[in-house]
Amino acid sequence: MQLTGAQIVLECLKEQGVDTVFGYPGGTILNVYDELYKQQDQIFHILTSHEQGAAHAADGYARATGKVGVCLATSGPGSTNLVTGIATAYMDSVPIVAITCNVNLPLLGKDSFQEVDIAGITMPITKHGYIVKDVKQLADTIRKAFNIARSGRPGPVIVDITKDVTANKCDYKPAKEEDYEEELLYTADDIKQAVKMIEHSKRPFIYVGGGAVISGAEEELLTFAERIQAPVCDTLMGKGAFNGHHSLYTGMIGMHGTKTSNFGVSECDLLITLGARFSDRVIGNAKTFAKKAKILQIDVDAAEINKNIRTDFSIVGDLKEVLSLINDKLTQQSHTEWINHIKEYEKSFPLNYDKKALTCPYVIETLDKLTDGEAIVCTDVGQHQMWAAQYYKYKHPRSFLTSGGLGTMGYGLGAAIGAKMGRPDKIVVNVAGDGCFRMNMNELATASRYNIPIIEIVINNQVLGMVRQWQTLFYDKHYSNTVLKDKVDYCKVAEGLGCMAIRVTKKDEVEPALKKAINAKGPVLIDIAVDPDEKVFPMVPAGASISEAFDAKDLAGKERA
Repeated sequence: MQLTGAQIVLECLKEQGVDTVFGYPGGTILNVYDELYKQQDQIFHILTSHEQGAAHAADGYARATGKVGVCLATSGPGSTNLVTGIATAYMDSVPIVAITCNVNLPLLGKDSFQEVDIAGITMPITKHGYIVKDVKQLADTIRKAFNIARSGRPGPVIVDITKDVTANKCDYKPAKEEDYEEELLYTADDIKQAVKMIEHSKRPFIYVGGGAVISGAEEELLTFAERIQAPVCDTLMGKGAFNGHHSLYTGMIGMHGTKTSNFGVSECDLLITLGARFSDRVIGNAKTFAKKAKILQIDVDAAEINKNIRTDFSIVGDLKEVLSLINDKLTQQSHTEWINHIKEYEKSFPLNYDKKALTCPYVIETLDKLTDGEAIVCTDVGQHQMWAAQYYKYKHPRSFLTSGGLGTMGYGLGAAIGAKMGRPDKIVVNVAGDGCFRMNMNELATASRYNIPIIEIVINNQVLGMVRQWQTLFYDKHYSNTVLKDKVDYCKVAEGLGCMAIRVTKKDEVEPALKKAINAKGPVLIDIAVDPDEKVFPMVPAGASISEAFDAKDLAGKERA
């Protein structure tokens, strides 16, 4: 049958199981939006307040559901406004397809109005990019884009389509969504070698990254950890892959990881790295990282093997499959002495904060209690992000959405909208600092327009908290451009954008405010005033060994000395 390019775009989206998209219209993409209007009963479109919000919403949808997220934008500034969101998804291996439209083919390369080479601009931050100049190639290109986005190590793909292609017609043949089969890069001998290393270990430690979430390996991971009786730490991206309430769980590793995890990894004799890439915020000083241990790394991306840390053995493959094969070969291990040693660290170095004051950790712990750890928690970037990672006990994968690799301020609100659209059964909360909230607070208008019941918690310390913490500790308290104290009233902003707003200034107001927000039928902002000098601990200075993690008690002792 003969269809226009715009009709083909929508047919291909439906082929891929897409029911929700996020975007913002403009001149070159009008044909697609006209078709969306005609098929609005089949594909629901969320009009965001800014294209960056659309990219983050597609990202949040993808992380929360495991599906490919989709965002749409017009040419020129419409497409370039997607760039930060695309880069965010790329750094955290999130499958999104960004569909943009460009000027008519005869106008390409002539500096035409709102013309930009978005495929070229995004080349370093996408798995692949296409520009479609022939309507006959459109369907196959979109299908390829989805396959690439979701296969192997997932990531964003951009499809840029000239406007005339969306109007032109060609024959269209429906196709079913295809399963992408990965070529196995490991052998049975590789599995045997991994098992041998594990069974010879006396002090194993498991380090879990975002690959465990992406792979859906939570059941295999639980079996594996209990089979070898090893402590488990995670990264920001790995939250929820291993139940935060499990007795073997030791908390996050790295710059703001627990002392238990950092000290344990520094003392283990085998570090089993599952779907993690040894980022600088995890390993600290690469020369001293886990120097007593052999390194076993399992990852789907061969490029991550030996990139930051040299391994003793590695397996390239899907983590869920590889762990399943390893579990079948493993005998039950016992490391009672090692586990007891780690438990002593947990008793000696618990996470701690001022229990008398109104603090972000108290807010997060209260949220955890009221939601029984079942909410989807999104964050922006900074101190509140670390506290959300430390004090909420994630039971399930895809329940902690945060910009780990790029560190994008303003990410969380759009992501929360996308997550709630993908998982309407879940309570969805975004925890933001006041500095981050200013970045994309216009997306509250999106939440109110569609009456999306998300909770926006603004940890309002009137400073750029994490930067101020560094300025306090390492820059002689030179608070250069980090003080936000001004006349902005976030409750009035939220109400002006159509949302309920609650102000919290006392500790005993936190629980009633959260309960009210949880039971609300629409979007709610909670503005919580906290001390500007509250700090995230433990902390590892940049470039230091993770064994040098210090907390408030250590800092006070050093200052006294």
